[in-house]
Order: sequence, then C-alpha cells, then structure tokens
Amino acid sequence: STQSTWESPHHTKQMAVIVPRNFRLLEELEKGEKGQGSNPNVGWGLDGDDIQLSDWTCTIVGPPGTTFEGRILCLKVHCDQSYPDRPPAVRFVSRVNLPCVGPRGEVNPQALQHLDHWQRNCTIESLLGALYNEMTTHRRLAQPAEGSSY
Repeated sequence: STQSTWESPHHTKQMAVIVPRNFRLLEELEKGEKGQGSNPNVGWGLDGDDIQLSDWTCTIVGPPGTTFEGRILCLKVHCDQSYPDRPPAVRFVSRVNLPCVGPRGEVNPQALQHLDHWQRNCTIESLLGALYNEMTTHRRLAQPAEGSSY
C-alpha cells in the first residue's frame, strides 16, 4: 500500500504517509519482476539499466475470443518525475488498432479513462489492465498484421 496512517494514543489526528516516487517505482518493479501482479496477461519491467526508473518495457497478451488473441503486444511506458501524481506516457511498439491509440502508437490520455482519471494509487499494472480491458471491449476490431511495429 502506498499510503498508511499513523495514530498515537495521545492524538486522534491521522497523518498520511506519501511514498516517494522511487520507492513506489521500486515496489512496482519488484512486483513485475516476481510476476506478482493480479493479471497474468500483463507484464512490466525496467527498460535496460535505467537507474532513474523512468523507462519501462511492458507486454500485454491479447485476450482470448478477440482479434488480439494469441498476440503479445509490446509497449513503452515513461514515468517522469511527476509520477505517480501524474500518469505516465504510454506508447505501443506493436501495431494495434484501438480507439485510444494514435497513428504512432501513442495512447491518448483523454481517450483512456484510466489515464484521464489518473489517481496516485494507479500503477503501471493497473494501466496495462485498463488497456487489456479496452481490447476486450473492442474485441472485433480488425488488427494490423501480427508482428508489425510502429
């Protein structure tokens, strides 16, 4: 949990603890590396040896019963210094046809509710889950040739 409360026996006032960006991202990294996410169809990890914890490589396995089925879609996620207070930038590397994805693979934050209504407790995993759900919602959309990239 990224927020906890502390209460002393002498004070009834509660203080929220805000976890710093890097600690939060290290938690997300550990969860991704150990495969401890709640959705087995998404994965995420750091892009190379990025000590700033900014650039991530992610995958989504296409949902069964959709035009994405059997595909492993690759994405890049960039968490700037304002993360997790502000959403990351997201770009598909694998070509995909979804209403929230622009002509160069960028995910339009206004077209994906999860990004548009981003809150501090949102994570890279929850973002990938939202994109997975978009694939389920738009299950019949024709897709570019498998293996093609932006």
